Amino acid sequence: MNELPLLSALVAVPLIGAVIVASVRREQANVAKWTALGFSIAVAVIAALVALGFDYSDGAPWLQQTESYSWVEAWDLNLSWGVDGIALLLVALTAGLVPIAMLAAWRDLDSVKRSVPAFFALILALEAAMLATFLASNVLLFYFFFEAMLVPMYFLIGSYGTGPRRQYAAVKFFLYSLVGGLFMLVAVIGLWVHNGGVFDWQTLVAAEPMEAGSLQNWLFLGFFIAFAIKAPFFPFHTWLPDAGGAAPAAIAALLVGVMDKIGTFAILRYCLPLFPDATRTFAPWIIGMSVIGVVYAALVAIGQTDLKRLVAYTSIAHFGFIGLGIFAFTQTSATGAVLYMFNHGLATGLLFIVVGMLTLRRGSASITDYGGAAKTLPLLAGVFLFAGLASLSLPGTAPFISEFLVLLGAFASNEPVAIVATLGIILAAAYVLWMYQRTMQGTRNPALDDLSAMKRDLTIREKALVAPLVIAILGFGLYPQPLIDAVEPAVDNTLQFVVDEPADVPAAGETNE
Repeated sequence: MNELPLLSALVAVPLIGAVIVASVRREQANVAKWTALGFSIAVAVIAALVALGFDYSDGAPWLQQTESYSWVEAWDLNLSWGVDGIALLLVALTAGLVPIAMLAAWRDLDSVKRSVPAFFALILALEAAMLATFLASNVLLFYFFFEAMLVPMYFLIGSYGTGPRRQYAAVKFFLYSLVGGLFMLVAVIGLWVHNGGVFDWQTLVAAEPMEAGSLQNWLFLGFFIAFAIKAPFFPFHTWLPDAGGAAPAAIAALLVGVMDKIGTFAILRYCLPLFPDATRTFAPWIIGMSVIGVVYAALVAIGQTDLKRLVAYTSIAHFGFIGLGIFAFTQTSATGAVLYMFNHGLATGLLFIVVGMLTLRRGSASITDYGGAAKTLPLLAGVFLFAGLASLSLPGTAPFISEFLVLLGAFASNEPVAIVATLGIILAAAYVLWMYQRTMQGTRNPALDDLSAMKRDLTIREKALVAPLVIAILGFGLYPQPLIDAVEPAVDNTLQFVVDEPADVPAAGETNE
């Protein structure tokens, strides 16, 4: 146990902040904003301390900086926290993206009669729940926060979203996730009964593997369906375009950039180690779903006329690559999948935020309402293009190394599947460049000349919030080795349950002699 309970602080600080911000009077909007931003920055500092104290050396414990506090002894329910290399990247992503999202939403409520303190309190509550799911080392504790995060996101979409279908989108998101959670609850209870009343993740992983058979298959499906809906994988994806299109752009950045990663993270943390035989049994089907999702979502994205829905569909395609990387069962592909979670969060978070800047100025997310906007918004257009190119994994940007490793590992495992998946790269170029050309280039829409907001390029606040994401995307694109060093040990520990030798292609960062 750590002398300093940093992991507990990562969960407690945003929760305390949410309560304090929620108690601020509605008229004191600026107080609520600055207080929330201060708490989110404090969380980022704590996350940095966790990263600095993490042991990246070979042979280090799988789960580090562990903490455990007894809660309900009769049910083996402890407040147990721990972090591995995979969780570390996602904790850093969450802690870094939340204050950026807050700054992006700074002016979003100026023209609407909704509670600013409640909005920022909900963001902090969401942050606490997301961090708790990455850090929980007790299965029931994970389930509790896995479901708890639905509440703040429901209100952020339904009460603060845009468009006439925001309530529909919020309810659809909530019901899809809730139904998936019910499948998981049944599986959690079944796992608890089978293992003699044990919820502790480390104890379950160290125990004798569950016998192959129908019980393991059903328990795997209970967990996997919940995680596939959360991710979302095809064909469980239909809630995301509605939710992403209706949510405020900054909230959509958190939804797609962080919250959806909990599904793929949980597959690695729970499905592979706890149900290895079932994982191998269903892997071909899941790979098929993933590849279909890559091609299908990319094709649908090309036909979208709403900017936020288009970005949401691109994310479904990206999650297909993540699924392929996980279930190809090579060290290279799985490392690429984890990097994809992190780098996709950076790129798509930036893309959603830039789309939010555009829609706030124009008052519309419809692509047909733009045209030639780069003539008066050159800086915003440049960041928009950069975010789009990063989303399609342009070499030199962080997502490139992720996609490259996934496809490299997948080729070693299943060449035909990998070849089909590469179609997603071609289609990504089509929908990203089409989106940029229709909004920023070409004949200027005369309606834009009547809007003074469309003549205001990036403000100082907007430059300050996009700069860290641009720097991170370029920095990790040119030098991804620190991320790989953090991830590879956890990937090896995870894959040992499903394959005898995970490093069946040259390990990431190595070459054949």
